[in-house]
Amino acid sequence: MTMTIHVDIVSAEAEIFSGLAEVVYAPAVQGEVGVMPRHTPFLSPLKPGEVRVHLGPNQEESFYISGGMLEVQPHLVTVLADTALRAKDIDEAAALEAKQRAEKMLADRNAEIDYSRAHAELAEAMAQLQALDRLRKIKQVR
Repeated sequence: MTMTIHVDIVSAEAEIFSGLAEVVYAPAVQGEVGVMPRHTPFLSPLKPGEVRVHLGPNQEESFYISGGMLEVQPHLVTVLADTALRAKDIDEAAALEAKQRAEKMLADRNAEIDYSRAHAELAEAMAQLQALDRLRKIKQVR
């Protein structure tokens, strides 16, 4: 029997996922982390990106998060996200539009804009598009 760890992914609006997994991958600020059962406890801030929950052989769930915190305990992983969506629920057209809008704002050197906000919007849009791209690749392999 394979060892599992309980995973909770929660956003400000709702609980997105709760269940058992073999491995969880998350976009920590210092780099992607992989968490398996009996992992050493730690806390880490998360950057916008994809959280992958490996449920078993050929079973994986993907989620987009806009940032948040990761709490790891030996038998529990909690992702507290500002915003979280299942990858399949991401609106690709809206993500592409947000990416183009942020790139346009950053390219216009004469405009008075909040560069940190534009960079954050661009990072979020890119993370959403990458999560969609990964989901498509997984579906093609199956």
